Amino acid sequence: MPTIVVAPAFVALFGPRGIINTVVTNLFVPLPPLKLLDTIWIILLAHIFYNYTIVFRIVSGFWSNLDPQLGNAARMLGAHRARVFFEITLPLLRPAILAAALLVFIFDFTSFGVILILGGPRLATLEVEIYRSAANLFDLNLAAALSLLQIFFTLVLIVVYTRLQARLAAPVRLRPQTITRRTLKTWGEKCFVAINLAATLIFLLAPLVILVFESFRTPAGSAQAPQGIGLENYTALNLNPRGSATFIPPTDAIRNSLLFASVTVALAVALGLVAAYATVRARRGGGFLDAVFLLPLATSAVTLGFGYILAFSRAPFDFRAAVWLIPVAHTLVALPLVIRSILPLLREIQTNVREAAALLGANPARVFAEIDLPIVMRAVIVGAVFAFTVSLGEFGATTLIARPEWATMPLAIYRLLGQPGLTNYGQALALSTILMLVSAVAIAAMERARFGAGTEF
Repeated sequence: MPTIVVAPAFVALFGPRGIINTVVTNLFVPLPPLKLLDTIWIILLAHIFYNYTIVFRIVSGFWSNLDPQLGNAARMLGAHRARVFFEITLPLLRPAILAAALLVFIFDFTSFGVILILGGPRLATLEVEIYRSAANLFDLNLAAALSLLQIFFTLVLIVVYTRLQARLAAPVRLRPQTITRRTLKTWGEKCFVAINLAATLIFLLAPLVILVFESFRTPAGSAQAPQGIGLENYTALNLNPRGSATFIPPTDAIRNSLLFASVTVALAVALGLVAAYATVRARRGGGFLDAVFLLPLATSAVTLGFGYILAFSRAPFDFRAAVWLIPVAHTLVALPLVIRSILPLLREIQTNVREAAALLGANPARVFAEIDLPIVMRAVIVGAVFAFTVSLGEFGATTLIARPEWATMPLAIYRLLGQPGLTNYGQALALSTILMLVSAVAIAAMERARFGAGTEF
């Protein structure tokens, strides 16, 4: 989910007008008991929610393929379950845990939307200060210094991670899940799994379900028209009253987002294929190219947007008002994900297959069209969905380079949440729900196109 969806979801759940405070005030006390907005606690909850599935996906994907014979051999030698876990399973999981921890730290270190909406000015981070220095204070020198400081710490983290991974990684024989998976036998195992799944689903789904529910709640106009359920928030998306926070109707923001996402998909897939081929074909420096292409993944979107402002701020290259700068920025953010989707399958193509086609008279273009492209097509689809989803939810760079008339859905949501009034709040929730549903459909399509274990995510 885009960060600009997670923040309104937590506002709808824990905010002063959120569902928890509304229920408690209606049943027990007159004042809202939960005051989590602008506190460190709601930021921590949102980041745990946002990064839980990263840890789950990486660690469980590796754990589910560990050879069970290692633990079985230890138990036959007298080791109990706890000792098997701490002395065999946990050391084998250490590289996966370390990789997940590093990704979570980097994502939180460069977090922007969640902190900007939920934290308030008192809890500003390095990322938020870069944005405020550039967009609000117009202090480009300070913003540039903070950006370099952030990039430095990010690179240090990556270097430390690669060295630690080289020391901790051990050759492990992975087995398919058809062999490692086993059925739950005892009542205790079934209860443990059921409780774990229930707690996980409640934690992950509650904010999103409440967001959808709150988007259908209508404000109370009077005693004769109490608060209820309706489509008023969605029909209001067509309105653009004078002094609107979004400057354009929110429906135009939906159109802009879909337009920019479509252009981003075309650019990211085309450039991703070229970059992936360059990385695979490079006899020397392939690892260096791979690292260069991954740099935008470790750099914050706000820093990238600020870089565009500096790069295109002087004649004859003053393109700060150009609308094409938005999909170009989105492409830079999405490009590493497209490349990492295509690279694994591209590396698995045997060289002798291409050579056989060339000996039969096929030119390089025909070899690509009839051999390489059919093999990597599913990876291209996954990369395209990644690019589409990233573009829809991109918020950091867009806040710095988008003009008011070219506002996207995340930018419109942020502006609506920053304005008083139940109408603005309802529009923000409705727009967040639409963005969430579109992202969910895209992710579901990507899951169907995934190609099994041959992935580097």
